[in-house]
Amino acid sequence: MINAKTTISISEARKHIFEIAEEVQVPHKVYTLTADGVPKAVIISAEEYESWTETMEVLRDCPDIFDRIAESVRAVKTGDWSNFVTLEELRKDLGIVDMVAEKPNKKYGIQNKNRKKSKKANS
Repeated sequence: MINAKTTISISEARKHIFEIAEEVQVPHKVYTLTADGVPKAVIISAEEYESWTETMEVLRDCPDIFDRIAESVRAVKTGDWSNFVTLEELRKDLGIVDMVAEKPNKKYGIQNKNRKKSKKANS
């Protein structure tokens, strides 16, 4: 991952704010704004900010996540599947319901033909 970091003064950033806003849309592009040579603010894309926010929430909610990941990697390497659950089991435990709609009994083309016939009959 390449971190394209640019440091400029706040007064310089003020002159080029629209260009900076466009440039930070590139992944990992960061602008650090300084006042008297001291870092004061950072500009990143809204998408990257959201990603960082979600990451921080996960880390806050699950502080031992790195230990759990390392344990999982060791288990996979050794073939110890005793502590693993299937995706279906996890979904059930978390109460996650699939959002996939059931397949309709009729095809759309047939429904549309029937709808056209009923419109003609009503005319």
